[in-house]
Amino acid sequence: MAFMHGKNTFISVGGADLSAYTNASEIGRKREVHQVTTYGKDAHVKSKGLKDGTFSMSGTYDNTAGTGPRAVLLAAYEDDDNLIEIIRRPEGTGSGKPQDRFDAACTSYTETNPVADMVTWSADFEISDLVNTTAQ
Repeated sequence: MAFMHGKNTFISVGGADLSAYTNASEIGRKREVHQVTTYGKDAHVKSKGLKDGTFSMSGTYDNTAGTGPRAVLLAAYEDDDNLIEIIRRPEGTGSGKPQDRFDAACTSYTETNPVADMVTWSADFEISDLVNTTAQ
C-alpha cells in the first residue's frame, strides 16, 4: 500500500487551476436508500436509489485579478444559470492517475478576515449528475 500526500492534489474550477491557492478540499458521495419492506418480513429491506454528492474547497486568499480564487469562485456563485466544471486529481497530474470530473452549482463562497492571520476563503458546491471518475 502506498500512502498519498495531499500536497499533490490538483483542482480546476471552470478551467482555472486553483491548486496554488487551495489547501483543503473534500468530495462527498452519497446515495439514497429506499425502504421496500413488505408484510411478513422480519427485517427491513432496502433498495438503492439515486446518487448525490457535494464538494468543498478552501484556501488562502489571493487577489490575482481574473484567475485567483475570488474572481473564479465569486463568479461561479453569482452565475444563476450555469453549472461549473470541476476537475479534481487527488494524486496530482500524471498518466494513469485518478481524475474526477463533474459539473456543480456553487452554493456558497465565504471570505474570512482574522485580525492576526491571513485572509482565507471557502466554497461549497452541489454536484449535478454523475462524477466521471477515470484515469488521466
